[in-house]
Parts: sequence; C-alpha cells; structure tokens
Amino acid sequence: MLQKWIAMGEALERHPHLLRLGCLFSETVLIQLGEDEYYLTFDKGHLASVVPGPSRKTPWRFALRTDADAMNAFWQDIPAAGFHDVFGLVKIGRARVDGDILVLVKNLRFFKEFLALGRGTTLGLEVSA
Repeated sequence: MLQKWIAMGEALERHPHLLRLGCLFSETVLIQLGEDEYYLTFDKGHLASVVPGPSRKTPWRFALRTDADAMNAFWQDIPAAGFHDVFGLVKIGRARVDGDILVLVKNLRFFKEFLALGRGTTLGLEVSA
C-alpha cells in the first residue's frame, strides 16, 4: 500500500491543475485502512512524505478512516454508487472523517482528485490488507 501512495504522489506531479488547486494545502492527513495507518504530508500541494503508522506522536489535521475493500472499490475505473466519492463512502457507512473538517472542505476538490489518482488503470496497483 505504501507503494500506491508513493505512485499517487508521483502522478500528482504530472497534474499541474491539481498542484494549482493544492498550492495552499500544507497539512498532514491520516488515512486509515482497517488497522493500517498512513500519514500523508502535503507541502503546497505536493506529496512531501508518506509515513506508515500507527503513531501517537504524528499530528494530523483530518483523517479518512475506511477499510481496504472499500478503498479498492473507490479506486475502480468506474466505482459503484456510494464508492465514487469520499462523502459517498461516509454516507453508505464505509468510511468516517475525523478531525478538522473545515480544512478538508476548504481543500475538498484537491483532496478528492488526489484520491482519484489511484483509480484502476491510472496506477495499476491494488490495496492489500
């Protein structure tokens, strides 16, 4: 899974419109897939680092908590209803968002499009739990 996040960070660099969207986003985000945790640190829209957890010492602004199966469904080329969007996952009870929701909402388009970089043929990597 760590390789998937790194590949998504590399893909981000090839999307100038996303870098423009995220130019004011410099935060650490916790992504929790089941028991696995990943701390994604963004610096002005660039993915600066990905650190596997768990860690009680790493501060984060908001967290997306879901399971590997839901994330794999989200990353399909054409996701099923409810798996197409971060808040779709929340609505169907397959994810939870914690922390500073205002920071997420202010940067929602950037974050959603970053997560969509992991879709199907974009990277060809699957999540393993």
